[in-house]
Amino acid sequence: MNHSEQIKQTVKDKYNQLAKTKQSCCGTADCGFVGESYTSLDGYLADADLGLGCGLPTKFAGIEPGDTVVDLGSGAGNDCFIALRETGRDGRVIGIDMAESMLERARENAAMIGATNVEFRLGEIESIPVGDNSVDVVVSNCVLNLVPDKAKAYAETFRILKPGAHFSISDVVISGDLPAALRQAAELYVGCVAGAMKEEEYLLTIKAAGFEEVKIQQRREITLSDDLLDQYLDPRTKSIFQHANVGIYSITVFGRKPAESSCYSGSPIVFNRRSQRKRRTIQFRFLRVLLFDQSF
Repeated sequence: MNHSEQIKQTVKDKYNQLAKTKQSCCGTADCGFVGESYTSLDGYLADADLGLGCGLPTKFAGIEPGDTVVDLGSGAGNDCFIALRETGRDGRVIGIDMAESMLERARENAAMIGATNVEFRLGEIESIPVGDNSVDVVVSNCVLNLVPDKAKAYAETFRILKPGAHFSISDVVISGDLPAALRQAAELYVGCVAGAMKEEEYLLTIKAAGFEEVKIQQRREITLSDDLLDQYLDPRTKSIFQHANVGIYSITVFGRKPAESSCYSGSPIVFNRRSQRKRRTIQFRFLRVLLFDQSF
């Protein structure tokens, strides 16, 4: 088993465990960066909230009625149910997760609330089981950093989005260099810290996938607790880390697939719903001028 496969297996095993126990993503230590509260958002379901996120991507996602939304690393369905309230009866929500126990829990939650236009699929973010050019909005909460090949993950996100469609993704980034002991800690990888990229590299990875209008919608600094640092660092390394210029941040980032994408996979293009409405409005105005404005 190579390093990437070991990471995936570690993440999968840990998240299958979390689905059953609701234990912290950082084991016995306090991660110190539990995401913002979802409780004020419409569609919130307590049984789907395992406290594993680092932001509120659905709050910034701009989901509209009728949209098709995909949540990457959907867990017990928390963001899916929020998105479901936004997209309404005419919309559709698809959750993707590689942990079978998470999928089972999410499906139980969906059945509990009688949701019929949400589904949960087994799959990996580096090979998303969704068709080309078929999605209006992609969301994800503190999951992309769990993926060994982040460039592939964003390339797959690009592939499934319709031309003109967008994503809103919350994740962890760093400035400076983490100590090797933190980088190598499996549980901190599951907690998004060990797998975090430097912010500039993260944004360049998104742009390299073909996205435009890339911007940070929200940023929040993360502080690692003393309990967590004591668990992984000796006193000397801990002191060096605390006095070094290292920053850990939760960011929510936005990116849009170009309306006329040159990175085209060969599948029929399904234009973004917003672009369709805009074109219909323009066509209507043109016809109105043509029929009623004699000076045209």
